[in-house]
Amino acid sequence: MITYVEFSKLDLRVAEIKEAKEVEGADKLLELTIDVGEEKTIVAGIKTAYSPEELIGKQIIVVNNLEPAKIRGVESNGMLLAATDGEPVLLTVDKPVKNGSKIK
Repeated sequence: MITYVEFSKLDLRVAEIKEAKEVEGADKLLELTIDVGEEKTIVAGIKTAYSPEELIGKQIIVVNNLEPAKIRGVESNGMLLAATDGEPVLLTVDKPVKNGSKIK
């Protein structure tokens, strides 16, 4: 269990995927350029479930304030949220909203 104070430290935002490409030498990773009110790069293990082409324009939910991490030589500046029932399923919004909108 975490406290509400701990949970409130998460900066969850809506982001639009602008570009997606495979990470060289990785079976599961895609490098995504997202617009979360500013442009960022994230790396996500969703290649087995999504092609880069089908991701363009999707609005997803991201953890915007995660400490950067270098993954296969690419700096990832956030994390997308996905459910998993075998394959990852992206968490999205049911209506278009402004990129960078805060999840409350």
